[in-house]
Amino acid sequence: MAVSTSPETPIPVGEVSRLIGGWIERLGAVWVEGQITQLSRRPGAGVVFLTLRDPSYDISVSVTCYRQVFDKVAEVVSEGARVVVHAKPEWYAPRGQLSLRAAEIKPVGVGELLARLEQLKKSLAAEGLFAADRKKPLPFLPQLIGLVCGRASAAERDVLENARHRWPAVRFAVRNVPVQGVHAVPQVVAAVQELDALPEVDVIIVARGGGSVEDLLPFSDEQLVRAVGAAVTPVVSAIGHEPDSPLLDLVADLRASTPTDAAKKVVPDVGEELARVQQLRERARRAVDGFVQREERGLAAALHRPCIQRPQRMVEDREEQVTALLERGRRTLGHLLDRADSELTHTLARVVALSPKATLERGYAVLQRPDGTAVRSPQEVGPDDALRARVAEGEFRVRVDGAPGAATAAE
Repeated sequence: MAVSTSPETPIPVGEVSRLIGGWIERLGAVWVEGQITQLSRRPGAGVVFLTLRDPSYDISVSVTCYRQVFDKVAEVVSEGARVVVHAKPEWYAPRGQLSLRAAEIKPVGVGELLARLEQLKKSLAAEGLFAADRKKPLPFLPQLIGLVCGRASAAERDVLENARHRWPAVRFAVRNVPVQGVHAVPQVVAAVQELDALPEVDVIIVARGGGSVEDLLPFSDEQLVRAVGAAVTPVVSAIGHEPDSPLLDLVADLRASTPTDAAKKVVPDVGEELARVQQLRERARRAVDGFVQREERGLAAALHRPCIQRPQRMVEDREEQVTALLERGRRTLGHLLDRADSELTHTLARVVALSPKATLERGYAVLQRPDGTAVRSPQEVGPDDALRARVAEGEFRVRVDGAPGAATAAE
């Protein structure tokens, strides 16, 4: 339960310690796993003092147990060993100190470690952390390489010497960290994150020599695996030798069998690249020579063609055809015009012959009423009707006399 306090009603330190002890007391016995970093067995003392550490989170807690409890595992447990402890949390009120009172200690065997690693491997693989599409390609020629390794280690020497032998101008940003033990995981994670944050670092190599399964456990830690998986910079894993396969190998963008192999895969060989450049230059020269020779042969063949040697011949050959076509066109057009003129003359003669004017010129006349309509029958007029007589040279008025069908000229 929360304690109600205020600046006016504080509670003493002893009361706070007592309350914390009561809360811890209710926790009960628990199974705890960790790595022994300190072990104190005083001669004649009935209590053994240990420090149990979580290497992933850099947290330690004190453990005490009776000598008869520790003696059962004394031959197989030492500093650096991973153990599982059945203990009850205790609160030492005078000093405000938390500790665990162990009732049973069990060493974690290699088989159990491997089983746990396999389970962690399946869990991370199910998340897609080892998927091939997450792998980032390495740069062809990195300008600055981040190196995470042990201080003055053979792994550091192998990477630096082999890389500089292959490409003398390559530069390194080295971070020396513990590569085994309880401090390895947090410091390796911090070094990887620090190098990943530097924009000038092109690739990161995490290197370590060979070792036992227990020695390589930090490189299978979930915290380190996730840190490498989240890195933006490509990461190369060079842990141990060929048979060694920590989980870091699966999440890294490239796995190298040894630190020397990592240097060879990350840094190109200057001699090989110079030879490759020379080969490419020779291929380019041969390609250009071949192209020029083919074009020269094609140009020579084109220059020997008759149309190139005497280009006006094509015009001369076409000139005769153009002249013949022109004469043919003129003749055809003349025939068409003559035929059209003859047809037009005949049509005009027919039109003139059939026109009313031609009929009038032959002595005929057309009688029209005042409204201009023609008289076609004697029955269409009556006595004394005024009409107009239209002849070839003009017209005059006429009047119908009294007799049916007769007319007289008007005055």
